[in-house]
Amino acid sequence: MLDFLFGTKKVEADLSFLAVDMHSHLLPGIDDGAKDITKSMELITALKDLGYRKLICTPHILSDLYPNSRETILPKLELVRAAIASAGLDIEIEAAAEYMVDDEFSRLLAGATRNDLLTLGKDHILVEMSYLAPSPYFEESLFKLQILGLIPVLAHPERYSYYHKNFNTYKRYKELGCKLQVNLGSLSGGYGPDVKKAAEKLFKNNMVDFLGTDMHHNGHLTMLRSLATKKELYDLTSGANLQNKMLA
Repeated sequence: MLDFLFGTKKVEADLSFLAVDMHSHLLPGIDDGAKDITKSMELITALKDLGYRKLICTPHILSDLYPNSRETILPKLELVRAAIASAGLDIEIEAAAEYMVDDEFSRLLAGATRNDLLTLGKDHILVEMSYLAPSPYFEESLFKLQILGLIPVLAHPERYSYYHKNFNTYKRYKELGCKLQVNLGSLSGGYGPDVKKAAEKLFKNNMVDFLGTDMHHNGHLTMLRSLATKKELYDLTSGANLQNKMLA
């Protein structure tokens, strides 16, 4: 663990108040996250040292770029679980997915059952949009997911810059039953000042349901370690109704 000073009081930097990281790219060689099992284990060990007890890996499912499925994701999960057991590392690991809400996802939902989809816990599902433009299928997909008995969680809404000047869109998604997951790296300023400001505004409006690392590589780990030394993180999140622990 890292140690740091809040004023003159020495405090241990400990993210165990979250217990569960529900957004990460730690499975090896499957998307733009960890490239091999060595890197997977390096990142997993670092997250354990920061206080996490459970990690849910969420590889991208993104049409032609990362055409993942249960058949590609679950074997990688077992590979990582075996490495964790061999290393004697005391941490739980599961796998879900981060679904891009595009035309392929819309087609998938047209014929999907609940069991076809990889979920966070029993009934939450992580979805994302392009950073370039909002998905025309998003509200339709929210409705279809809820018909299947699933609760959609929008990944890193603060990073969709097209909503920064239309904050009511976030409120509308919440009203439609979509939960919001902010990246810890956004609070560190690692994605730029506008993203940081949007993330903080979501917190100040009591709209954040989950905090995730969105861990891909060492750069994200550096952001996370730096943030864990900032009193502002604990001040900002102390009154939030974060639901990470419900996925434990």
